[in-house]
Amino acid sequence: MSAGRRRFWTAGVALAAATAGAGVAWWRFRPGPVLTGAEEAFWSSRFEGPYGETVEVAAWRGQPLLVNFWATWCPPCVEELPLLNAFHDRQQASGWQVLGLAVDRASAVREFMQRLPLRFPVGMAGLAGTDLSKMLGNVSGGLPYTVVFGRDGAVLHRKIGKVSEDDLAQWARLSV
Repeated sequence: MSAGRRRFWTAGVALAAATAGAGVAWWRFRPGPVLTGAEEAFWSSRFEGPYGETVEVAAWRGQPLLVNFWATWCPPCVEELPLLNAFHDRQQASGWQVLGLAVDRASAVREFMQRLPLRFPVGMAGLAGTDLSKMLGNVSGGLPYTVVFGRDGAVLHRKIGKVSEDDLAQWARLSV
């Protein structure tokens, strides 16, 4: 086999492997269905904040709400929090609210927030937050997981993995 032909076959095999890998990643990390009753369970939830305050989700019903499940030990979660702070600051006047649900310990979140103050409410979801995120379509239980609720309280968008500026801009345009 000639060198040119070997390169052609090698490139073809590499392309096929990359395509298969992308397909498996898409399948594995795509959100599953929102379970029956999950939206109502979410809206009736209450969480304790990292400083002992009460965080009642029902207070934001009727507004577009971005909910981000995160943890201090999750690098992509920590990387996207400044984007969420900026989104909150820009969109708050349009009625948007951002809620962070930490799948973590309160002490770790308090320590983290001393380094990066979050300007949106944070609820301590703990391990029960994983179950709630699974009900909302996060089949793998991976973090970060973001859910966007419309004014009517229904789930509009979901994303497993780190959000981007493009995601946020699209959701802001389509969800108000």
